[in-house]
Amino acid sequence: MKTTIRNLSLGVACLGFALSSLPAQAWEPTHPIEIIVPAGTGGGADQMARTMQGIITKHSLSKQPVVVINKAGGAGGEGFLDVKNSKGNNHKLIITLSNLFTTPMATGIPFNWKDMTPVAMMALDEFVLWVNADSPYKTVKDYVDAIKSKPDNAFKMGGTGSKQEDQIITVALQKATGKKMIYIPQSGGGAVAVQLVGNHIDSSVNNPIEAVAHWRAGKLRPLCVFDAKKLDYKDKIAGDMSWNDIPTCKSAGLDVEYVMLRGFFMPPGVKPEEVAYYVDLFKKVRETPEWKKLMSDGAFNQSFMVGAEYAKWVADAEKLHEGLMKEAGFLAKSN
Repeated sequence: MKTTIRNLSLGVACLGFALSSLPAQAWEPTHPIEIIVPAGTGGGADQMARTMQGIITKHSLSKQPVVVINKAGGAGGEGFLDVKNSKGNNHKLIITLSNLFTTPMATGIPFNWKDMTPVAMMALDEFVLWVNADSPYKTVKDYVDAIKSKPDNAFKMGGTGSKQEDQIITVALQKATGKKMIYIPQSGGGAVAVQLVGNHIDSSVNNPIEAVAHWRAGKLRPLCVFDAKKLDYKDKIAGDMSWNDIPTCKSAGLDVEYVMLRGFFMPPGVKPEEVAYYVDLFKKVRETPEWKKLMSDGAFNQSFMVGAEYAKWVADAEKLHEGLMKEAGFLAKSN
């Protein structure tokens, strides 16, 4: 009997040692996950966030639901300050666009991307010069010649927000053409596209995803893409045209280039294992057919970065935007 008890005791001790040797359970959310969009509904960031929300739900990639919340006030500053002030909140993320840099530089709000925790670059978004399909402008040359033939402020350019990426590109276009335009800000890229379809503006520099539905419907026409190389996607989108058929603006005689971050950050003070959970979640999202369709429909550059590489990219982009904002005269006086 003593032998039996002794053996049982040894067995329990061995089991306890084995359990203590197992790796700790990986962290995962315990209540709904918030994705903050620092822009209005219908724009590129909003569409990406809501597509991801749908993917995560459909494929059961998280035990907790995902809630998308738009906080566009103050050119997105409302959203950034929310995340900055949510120290340690491991159930909150924010999807970024160029207002990550432009908003604090233009407004002087007490925020910098370093106030948050980098998680992952999901893609780089492109910008396309769009005109109404009924306009006489078939090429970049047609468009530029028309601007040059008219007095300053004869052309209306629509864009998302003020002193943000769309207006930065507009300032670069003004410099390239030697003519001033009237810049008309909207709350989001969806609203900009509607304004162009309705002929309330003469052009826009919307992201592909913000205007592709109107291109398919024959309402808008792309003239060029503001990237150093043509887009890779060759599936037909509108008639016989694919994204790959759109020339670069530079090759068409308009020397302006710009791409934009689509990435995620978390509040300050979160733990590495919490960041790792979302990195893993995003990797799973990227493998789904719905994500691949979004990338194709929106003609995204599918760069993916995490960790130090991502942080370095963001730091370099901040320097670039500081130069662009300074040249455009958009820096707050304190800068």
